[in-house]
Amino acid sequence: MSDRLFKGTLLACLLVYILAMWSIPVIDIDAAQYASMSREMLENNSYLKLYDLGNDYLDKPPMLFWLSSLSMRFLGVYDWAYRIPSVLMLLLAIYATYRLALLFYSQMIAQLSAIILASSQAVFLMVHDVRCDTMLLGWVTFSLWQLAAWYENNRWKHLIWAFVAIAGGMMTKGPIALMVPIFAFVPHFVLRREWKQFFRWEYLIGLLIVAVLLLPMSIGLYQQYDLEPGKIFHGKPVNSGLRFYYWTQSFGRYTGENVFNEMNHFTFLLENMLWSFLPWIFFFFGGLILAVRELWMKRFRISGKEEWMTAGGFIITYCILARSQAQLPHYIFVVLPLAAIITARFLHRMLFEQQWPVWGKLFNWVHGFIFLLLWVAVIVLIFWPFPEISMVLKLLAIVGCLGFIGLLFQTRKQPKPLFILALYTVIGVNFLLATGFYPQLLKYQMGNTAASVIHQSQLDKNKVILYEIDESRALHFYGKHIFQRKTALDSLVDNEVVLTRKSTVPALQQRFPNLSTIFEGEYFGVSMLTLPFLNPKTRSKETVSYVLVDLDGQKNKKQ
Repeated sequence: MSDRLFKGTLLACLLVYILAMWSIPVIDIDAAQYASMSREMLENNSYLKLYDLGNDYLDKPPMLFWLSSLSMRFLGVYDWAYRIPSVLMLLLAIYATYRLALLFYSQMIAQLSAIILASSQAVFLMVHDVRCDTMLLGWVTFSLWQLAAWYENNRWKHLIWAFVAIAGGMMTKGPIALMVPIFAFVPHFVLRREWKQFFRWEYLIGLLIVAVLLLPMSIGLYQQYDLEPGKIFHGKPVNSGLRFYYWTQSFGRYTGENVFNEMNHFTFLLENMLWSFLPWIFFFFGGLILAVRELWMKRFRISGKEEWMTAGGFIITYCILARSQAQLPHYIFVVLPLAAIITARFLHRMLFEQQWPVWGKLFNWVHGFIFLLLWVAVIVLIFWPFPEISMVLKLLAIVGCLGFIGLLFQTRKQPKPLFILALYTVIGVNFLLATGFYPQLLKYQMGNTAASVIHQSQLDKNKVILYEIDESRALHFYGKHIFQRKTALDSLVDNEVVLTRKSTVPALQQRFPNLSTIFEGEYFGVSMLTLPFLNPKTRSKETVSYVLVDLDGQKNKKQ
């Protein structure tokens, strides 16, 4: 692979990342909640105890909130400022994937590994829908690279950085940050027959580093929950925040102690990889099968120059996650760097060394068809649901699709163009989604739209009340304020502005006859898209009408 293609591809991906960070509002539920909590942490200056809208919060560790709050302290309360620490960690994951692969494979395979991870659909999603997994990816991949480097050259700096990264990952999403390296290196050592690696005294130093770095978070948990036992979390009393974090939240998913129970069939995560690891998913399947086949042929033994941390780490982590009583599609993202290296090995042999020519032709046709469907889908999304998308983007979508068709029917015999087609498609499609589709879609998310109206109308935020309306963390984040909620009609007073469903206006008008409407809009749960919503002709049946009303009717007069 040429250096120009490698750097050009990564720069193109980075451009799409920046556009997505800049143009797409944070999405309810998780990303907007974490952004709101980070802003609340900044406002309250409470870094050891976590709060969500003033209530005790226990679900996730504090690292994401710490770094995002710090970012907003220096850059301001903006969605892109909230995202910057996580995206920087994501870039670290891409670099660490390259360096990890370079320890065992050629530079070309290392470059392919970085490109595959950077251009996977999951990564394009993670740069704007920032949850803990974005940051976790960076910590875990960095720890894997540093541990592998330590095992190869025995330098202390690699050991120290590895366990610093493990601690960072544990403070981002829990013990999974420690377990993934274990899952990766145990099969690696067993297949190499390096039994002494299991008993190295240096691990004690590493665990001590982790313990010291976890102290601030542990102190906060102890102060917030262990000293005040009995606080209710998801309907159950919590007597120890330390036990909840170090045991219940992760291992409780297998013992039944965790309250969540959803999407728990074994193939759920694999099914979701069909979209999240596009456009590389079928190459990954081929690479994983090849890795297992080669191990079988070698009678489950590898030499000191070979590795099985990628395939073994992915398989074991997947099996553990898939047995959890609660799963979400992004749980598997933590091992996508391992999947990228597995994929790169297979891709290199098929497309660059031109092994298995028959399979190469089959992959060409299958992927050509899939990529064409993706271009057709993005053209539909640019032209159909939101007519207000600019004509420039519509023309770019058509030109992009025609360019793809031109590449698809090139007569060159070597299969390498399939690699170019994959990159062209995934980068082009995500550019159009980030600049056209998502910004229009997020106008139907109530929180960011209502917050913008509140700012423009220069309303007193202390007088803006939520009443008979769904919760939206995006409202609190973009409004830069925790808005009060009232549940009783009698509790409302006439100098307040109420955000509510339009269906409640008649009841409000009986009590406040001078009521006037400041703004009226429609909202929809944008993370759960439906065809009736995407269809402009049937959208009104799917959305909920909401209003921002002035109870005494004086605000509009003053303006």
